Amino acid sequence: MTEAGPPILDSVLIVGCGNMAGAMLDGWLAGGAEPARFTVVDPNDSGQRREGVRWLAVAPVDKAFDALLLGVKPQVLATVAPTLAPLVSGRTLLLSILAGVELGVLAEKFPQAGGWVRIMPNLAAALGRSPLALAAQGLGEAECAAVRALLDPLGRPEWFGEAEFDAVTALAGSGPAFVYRFIDALALAGAELGLPRDKAARLALATVEGAAALATASPYDPGELARRVASPGGVTQAGLDVLDEESALNRLVAHTVRLAAERSAAMTEEARSPR
Repeated sequence: MTEAGPPILDSVLIVGCGNMAGAMLDGWLAGGAEPARFTVVDPNDSGQRREGVRWLAVAPVDKAFDALLLGVKPQVLATVAPTLAPLVSGRTLLLSILAGVELGVLAEKFPQAGGWVRIMPNLAAALGRSPLALAAQGLGEAECAAVRALLDPLGRPEWFGEAEFDAVTALAGSGPAFVYRFIDALALAGAELGLPRDKAARLALATVEGAAALATASPYDPGELARRVASPGGVTQAGLDVLDEESALNRLVAHTVRLAAERSAAMTEEARSPR
């Protein structure tokens, strides 16, 4: 792209609108974006249609787009890329949420694009509360600004080196599932102490929701907040002693995230391998 000033990504083609791409679309619409700004291509109609959004079974041939967001399964990229190539030109930014598919692969499949961006969001994009890790190739400052402006309504975009993406995927992409497991475990613990299961579940969810909101707003880091909740010899400290013994919680979480990162790296290697 060679336009002066930051380009405005007014027209966005979303190819594949499953859970993650659908969450991003919901976040954009909830943030006030005009539905007509988006065109969705979903041959299986796997997502629920959104009012005002153009929804197609096959890629259109009558319109050029400022951005093309790939939301298909990574293993079908080689199949769909040739059908999408005619829609991509030097004015088009190629955006991808495909796990394991590197920028070099995107550039190989869509060499005519004006730039390539990997995005790692999570489902909180639907609420405008997702971390969004970004890595790019072929973008200048104006294009980077345009991508950030497009993604700002979905949460907190932040640029990373592509070499960091396996760790980012494990932490921010998979992290919500680990948090959900903790919420469930907290609720089960309450139930084991005699609380009704439904009440324990609501209590655990509200506890985590409030704690996360306070951690976001507080000038103190989470470690300090935990210290401030606990009193020496008190109720909270008795529980923290279990989590802190031989760094039990830290070791468990580190192992969890490490294995997720290793799986992300393996998927990246699989995506590199010719088929």
